[in-house]
Amino acid sequence: MAHIVILGAGIGGLPMAYEMKELARPVDSITVISDVPYFQFTPSNPWAAVNWRDREDITFPLAPHLEKKGIRLIAQRAKRVHPDQNRVELQNGEHVDYDYLVIATGPKLAFDEIPGLGPEGHTHSVCHIDHAQHSSREWQKFCAEPGPIVVGAVQGASCYGPAYEYAMIMDTDLRRRKIRDRVPMTFVTAEPYIGHLGLGGVGDSRGMLESLLRDRHIRWICNAKVAKVEAGKMFVTELTEDGTLKKEHELPFRYSMMLPAFKGVDAVSGIEGLTNPRGFVLVDPYQRNPKFQNVYSVGVCIAIPPVEATPVPTGAPKTGYMIESMVTAAAHNIRLALDGREPTEKATWNAVCLADFGDTGAAFVALPQIPPRNTNWFKEGKWVHLAKVGFEKYFLHKMKTGNTEPVYEKFLLKTMGITKLK
Repeated sequence: MAHIVILGAGIGGLPMAYEMKELARPVDSITVISDVPYFQFTPSNPWAAVNWRDREDITFPLAPHLEKKGIRLIAQRAKRVHPDQNRVELQNGEHVDYDYLVIATGPKLAFDEIPGLGPEGHTHSVCHIDHAQHSSREWQKFCAEPGPIVVGAVQGASCYGPAYEYAMIMDTDLRRRKIRDRVPMTFVTAEPYIGHLGLGGVGDSRGMLESLLRDRHIRWICNAKVAKVEAGKMFVTELTEDGTLKKEHELPFRYSMMLPAFKGVDAVSGIEGLTNPRGFVLVDPYQRNPKFQNVYSVGVCIAIPPVEATPVPTGAPKTGYMIESMVTAAAHNIRLALDGREPTEKATWNAVCLADFGDTGAAFVALPQIPPRNTNWFKEGKWVHLAKVGFEKYFLHKMKTGNTEPVYEKFLLKTMGITKLK
């Protein structure tokens, strides 16, 4: 029998646990280690940050749902992975031994890389439900005394969709409150142009997103490095296309949300052969670490190089469909290893995304993620807003019931009228 440990229980870890349980042999055991005892649907955090969702709407306790599947939960933070010893050290000093380990921790949020950034500084975040709840309380105060907003993503960020979403959602909420005219908004991004998205653009993402920002009276600054944030003021250096100084900005704000850069979590960072210098887990085409071949990894915590060089550093996003594909490949390859066979399954690293803009939205498909592409599709419309609301309900139901059907193939592609992602 084998003990398979999954480190993390988010959008990568929980599906991994369900799929691995389905594929494992009856004699094998599955354990999930999570630093929190609940699942959170992270894509809904921008809604929660303006009080369009409550915490209870987009979270649920892990234990009862995992227990129904015969999966053990350890709700304890991992202090350190010891891949040379096949064990995970927990924060309370205990150890968990494994035969196979799947690292699905998600990222560490690198707020500390910019003075004054983040919930403990002077800006808000939608990266975690705790952050979103704090943002929502401050949003209520802001709406009582509105003023300038600065929103966007700092240098090294790799997930730009939520920044655009939150900017548009705030705009929608302010218009509904009849106070939008009292709120100047500036979108600040490390991207070389609006709609780059860390992907080199997708279809006409540049033109469409520029038009949407223009229509909503949101000015923007691209090729932007945030030097520091003080109470009510952000210091931004804008670069030219060749990386030279274009302009220094001091942007006043009463409310700000800036997405941070990501790093690998402390439990795996700095382990030679396991992670890169930023702490992201190194994997081969089979989601397996090249040095420690009983260690696999899926999701945002894996190492993927940037799509292209940009004047200000930008990372490549890991979208939900890509993560789902990684999970399926890893689960099948672990089963092959249990049977004494070599891995054969590879993830399909395509980008599929629904971005909600409050009363409309944008959807894109990039096949493959890195250009040149076979499919380069970007559309905007009210149907995307409705589709994302439906997708939220569908995904949460899937996670509560342990359904291992491919959610992106079943829901998103039918919604978009695309039959296959190959």
